[in-house]
Amino acid sequence: MPKSSSNLQLPPPLGRDAALFLDFDGTLVGLAPTPEAIEIPPALVPLLGDLRDLLGGALAVVSGRQIDSIDRFLAPLRLPAAGEHGVQRRNAEGHMQEQRAPDLVSILDIANELARVHEGLLVERKHAAIALHYRLAPQLEAVCRDAMSRAIAHDPQLELMHGKFVFEVKPTGVHKGIAIEAFMAEAPFAGRMPVFLGDDTTDETGFAVVQPRGGIAVKVGSGPSLALHRLESPRDVYEWLVQARDLLAAPRNKNTESPRSPR
Repeated sequence: MPKSSSNLQLPPPLGRDAALFLDFDGTLVGLAPTPEAIEIPPALVPLLGDLRDLLGGALAVVSGRQIDSIDRFLAPLRLPAAGEHGVQRRNAEGHMQEQRAPDLVSILDIANELARVHEGLLVERKHAAIALHYRLAPQLEAVCRDAMSRAIAHDPQLELMHGKFVFEVKPTGVHKGIAIEAFMAEAPFAGRMPVFLGDDTTDETGFAVVQPRGGIAVKVGSGPSLALHRLESPRDVYEWLVQARDLLAAPRNKNTESPRSPR
């Protein structure tokens, strides 16, 4: 069973009035050397489908990935989703909103040249962002940060975001917190208690949105966080979600005691 840290507690059971928001990499699935190398647990997709139905559709994936990548890994599910940290957003009715992509040609050239010179770097071209992954060459963190920082130094429309072994150039002011707020303003999420699980620094903006609303923020893995709750790994997330599914699916009985928190 997962263990809580000294300052973060295990999350309580998921209520029927929850709006559930889930990061993807490092939260639902373990991190991998490259974005395409992740492994999807066989039971994850039907579990997410069950939870979506039990929550009346109020379940969304909020990720740095593009939405078509999320769909490919979670097929046949097509969940409400925010991609590229909110650049793309598909609501519960399936309507897609996507910000216009900035001019990233020079950024892409710089990232590609860096990857050509240094073995182990991977450049990921997204709709409105350029991600430079250095998981296979962690010693190059400073080199990647300096090069990408210089690349956007004179463009206020772009900002550099640092995640786990990745530097990403994206439109200024776009983040997961804004995406969650947009979901919470529309059905079936509106009026529910937001619950957000994420593992990276890029998820902190989401935590900053859900907790002031009386919601629950869950940090996955180690490290400082605004979140007041923690689970140690994607495996623990999976077990917590299974417990949530089973509790939500259980027949209601007013004479029974409230469900206990996970051990």
